[in-house]
Amino acid sequence: MLLKSFYPASEIAAKLARQVGSALIVVGVMLTSLNAAAFDFNDVAQRAKILSAKAYVKPVSNIPKELDDLTLEQYRDIRFKPEKSPWVNAKLPFDLAFFHEGHLFNEPVKMNEIIGKNVREIRFDPNNFTYGANKLDPNKLRALGFAGFRVHYPLNNGNYKDEVLSFLGASYFRAIGKDQRYGLSARGLAVDTALNSGEEFPEFVEFWIERPKAGDKQVTIYALLNSRRVTGAYSFTLKPGVDTAIDVKAQLYLRESVAKLGIAPLTSMFLYGKNQRSPVEDYRPEVHDSDGLLVASGTGEWIWRPLVNPKRLLVTSYTLSDPVGFGLMQRERNFAAYQDLDSRYEKGPSAWIQPKGKWGSGRVELVQIPTPDETNDNIVAYWVPDVMPKAGQPFNVEYTILWQKDVEKGSPLSWVTQTRRGNGFQTKPDDSVGLLVDFEGPAFKKLADNVKLDAVVSVDDNGKLLKSEAIRNDATGGWRINIKVRRNEENKPVELRAFLRNGNTTLSETWSYILPPN
Repeated sequence: MLLKSFYPASEIAAKLARQVGSALIVVGVMLTSLNAAAFDFNDVAQRAKILSAKAYVKPVSNIPKELDDLTLEQYRDIRFKPEKSPWVNAKLPFDLAFFHEGHLFNEPVKMNEIIGKNVREIRFDPNNFTYGANKLDPNKLRALGFAGFRVHYPLNNGNYKDEVLSFLGASYFRAIGKDQRYGLSARGLAVDTALNSGEEFPEFVEFWIERPKAGDKQVTIYALLNSRRVTGAYSFTLKPGVDTAIDVKAQLYLRESVAKLGIAPLTSMFLYGKNQRSPVEDYRPEVHDSDGLLVASGTGEWIWRPLVNPKRLLVTSYTLSDPVGFGLMQRERNFAAYQDLDSRYEKGPSAWIQPKGKWGSGRVELVQIPTPDETNDNIVAYWVPDVMPKAGQPFNVEYTILWQKDVEKGSPLSWVTQTRRGNGFQTKPDDSVGLLVDFEGPAFKKLADNVKLDAVVSVDDNGKLLKSEAIRNDATGGWRINIKVRRNEENKPVELRAFLRNGNTTLSETWSYILPPN
């Protein structure tokens, strides 16, 4: 099991954990009653509003040097005492555990539990941890707090409660469905991502977790978000399953204007894949948590963009009104494509954002950052509304995140299964680029054996299309588009689009690709 450290590879890299093993859990609890009535989302929203009217106070690290200096492996050696888990003896379907401060996580996060109409603070106690080989004195750590928490649920069988959701670092969280492994992450909010002014990372500073009843199949979590320019109230309703769902509701307040507000941000990793070979010797054919961005427009078009690991920062977007959904997807599900027994990339989830209500006009933006290895998440996708909220005025948004495994298909007609890139020439060398795009789907099963499909291919002004053809793929039962293109200027990218058509009938999602500058 691996904890991915987010040492900055760019301004957008964050302090977040990529994968925390089950051995790293946290703490038992002491419950202290607070003054409480029925507590719900409106209470958090009121706190966010009041907080937005106050000057921002930057959090200060409270951990001693010996915790701050821990390596990744040393941090993972801080282990939970299972008998101290707060719900372990309550015979509930869910269980809670908490993360210890240390390593990259050096600011305390306040935790509360909602029990009926009562709210109780969950207090940190270092005696509920074991510290392994670390030479740490628990008595000197009593002033610390929690770094985050996770939720457990019997996802794969009734005898063991799997970790299904974790919150750790800034506003990051991750979830999995049945037979999945942790991979990509979500965030509460992205602010000024990939701008020269630098990115702002809002943080969840306090949580309230509703204690479920014995027969409940969902649990609700509230969170208060804070940063220099933004506050917010969040509600997360977790529904574990084959496709684990999290219903998200947020009310945001700006202290001052921002240039870019990224709604429902997703963060992932792409090192190399079928369309981009490894630049160094590696036994693994592919290394990525996600291999493409999928966008469902409000017009019925499905768009698939394969991810790349560019040589320099690459930001692209799709302008839409009232999107049906978007997500960072892991379509390749064959172990042979990865050959990694530790990371098991084929089991990582896709994350699909389903907006609730009308989101209006805006864009789905994709940020791709150069990374030399797989320890940095270098892919970000989010929704940017055209109209930014005004300072002091509430901005409301709701959506569902589906953490999926076997449903990463786009158009119900046919979808892209792979993109392969190579030299465009076959015999005499030239400077052309060759791209092979394979499609599969039910649309092809209805076609006559002698049918000829059209490959509708377009390139932007920096590219010249030298060849395009649609070929039946007898090996898969699908179809392949063969493309040959040449750049006009090597230091500029080339945008390409392609889809399959039978007469006037579109048969596939739209393949949308970018050749980064050479």
